[in-house]
Amino acid sequence: MTAVRLVAAVGITWGALVVLLLAPSALPASWQYYVYSPASVGLWILTMLVAPVVACFVTWPWIRSGRK
Repeated sequence: MTAVRLVAAVGITWGALVVLLLAPSALPASWQYYVYSPASVGLWILTMLVAPVVACFVTWPWIRSGRK
C-alpha cells in the first residue's frame, strides 16, 4: 500500500505541474515567447524532477502510515 500512495503523490504532483504548464496557453500570443521561453521550460523540467521528491518528503507520514 505504501507504493500506491507514493505513486499517487508523484502522479498528483506531475499532473499539477502539467496543468500549470498548459494554463498560460490561454494568454495572448504576444506573451507566448516570455511564458514558454527556453529558460522557463528548462526550469519547468527541473521542477518535474525535484518537485516529486519534495512532495514525497512533505507527505511522508501519510505515505508511510496512511493516516492524515
